[in-house]
Amino acid sequence: MGVVSAVADAVVVLFALTITLSFPLFGGQSVLPGSLYPAPLQDFKRWSVAEFGDYLLAEPPAFLRGLFWLELAFLWPLAIATLYGVFARRRWAATTSLMAGVSTLTSSSAILGEIFFSGRATTKLLLLYVPYIVFAAIAILRGLCSCSAPSPASSAQKKKRV
Repeated sequence: MGVVSAVADAVVVLFALTITLSFPLFGGQSVLPGSLYPAPLQDFKRWSVAEFGDYLLAEPPAFLRGLFWLELAFLWPLAIATLYGVFARRRWAATTSLMAGVSTLTSSSAILGEIFFSGRATTKLLLLYVPYIVFAAIAILRGLCSCSAPSPASSAQKKKRV
């Protein structure tokens, strides 16, 4: 079980690191004033839009702007907390992992629904967004499995009380 837990932690760290870096850099450009971002970062976003055919980032619909605000206000700090919690081996990291996974799964479902049913999906675009569903599912499972397992310290405390 230790190997599975270590792999899940590694995936959650990669997931949280991706969120920590990409959402303020890409999603933020869709909702915040462009003057806040340097020209090379704006150029990188334009290149990414052209390379992957990401029409959602090029002209974000209203629902996507709302999701970006949610991600910047809620998911981004949660991803940072998850990174800290996993690296510091805090028990509450399971809870933040679960919360981040559920939030990402919900947002990604709406985004993938738009991509699939718009008829504008390209293979590159799908390969960009589908991993978030996988990462989110692993983060949710890590959060659920970690919360349900009693820690050795809590078992020892129960024995001392008796």
